[in-house]
Amino acid sequence: MMSIALLLCGGLFLSMVSCGGANQQRDSGSDDHLSGSISISGAFALYPLAVKWTEEFQKIHPNVKIDLSAGGAGKGMTDVLADVVDLGMVSREVYSPELERGALPFATAKDAVVITINASNPLAGELKKHGISKDVATKIWITGEYTTWGQVLGNGDRTPIHVYTRSDACGAAETFAMWMGKKQEDLLGTAVFGDPGLASAIQADKLGIGLNNIGYAYDEKSRKPNAGLMICPIDANNDGMIDEDEYFYDTKDDFIAAVAEDKYPSPPARDLYLVSHGIPTNPVVVAFLQFVLGEGQKYNVPAGYINLPEDKLQKELEQLKANK
Repeated sequence: MMSIALLLCGGLFLSMVSCGGANQQRDSGSDDHLSGSISISGAFALYPLAVKWTEEFQKIHPNVKIDLSAGGAGKGMTDVLADVVDLGMVSREVYSPELERGALPFATAKDAVVITINASNPLAGELKKHGISKDVATKIWITGEYTTWGQVLGNGDRTPIHVYTRSDACGAAETFAMWMGKKQEDLLGTAVFGDPGLASAIQADKLGIGLNNIGYAYDEKSRKPNAGLMICPIDANNDGMIDEDEYFYDTKDDFIAAVAEDKYPSPPARDLYLVSHGIPTNPVVVAFLQFVLGEGQKYNVPAGYINLPEDKLQKELEQLKANK
């Protein structure tokens, strides 16, 4: 059964089509008369998927111009609340003070932050076998108690750990810190700007350990970890070993399936948001959000992200109906 509601924004009718499947079309489908512009900035985590969304949306609406840039979740939130952009990409939960200032989040997809090490780390085999637990991660990034790989693995190896974190206010570091009950500013390590920068730092340092969104940890074409990187598994049950059901890191597709099945801890798995400043009234912005939450969902998984449940997508769409 399909239901259709018409949304009136600035004199323009846009159809909200809700169907039984999240991948079926909910947006207006085609509207050659829709024109205008949208500006979007923010999280590196959401940027690759947002690029795909904008490309596909502009095929339907060629008269719409979209200005899209990445600079971290903190920038996205700052920009949207200052009305510098129409939508901010935010890869963490929206805080109460931000909601009080009018931030309106739309959950659009799900991904995760992973622990990355250099693929040539001399102890890579042992790390793959034993993984890193929340307690060990805390002693690396929060207390600084662990400074050698031997401490991580519980042996006498004195090879030093080179710890990296993010310098920019970002959802990846905030979500990773949240896994350990902390905030981004509590993370220790050499601070590097941006997801691509942090991945490059680990690729250049055989003893490095860092954190990356999956979009920057895996190669999109091969679906395997990017050259020079290894995904260090999380020892979720804290038994000092990576059990068979805890290892799903060889390909991006295996990892995505594990996140979808809640086999990977959340956090550091998390929802990704497009955030507006109040309920959108610009018909172009409304149409874009309808597309992202409707037909645009079919691009999530091919791009390496996880779809949201149908009921959650419907709840997000309800936020637009206040404009009726």
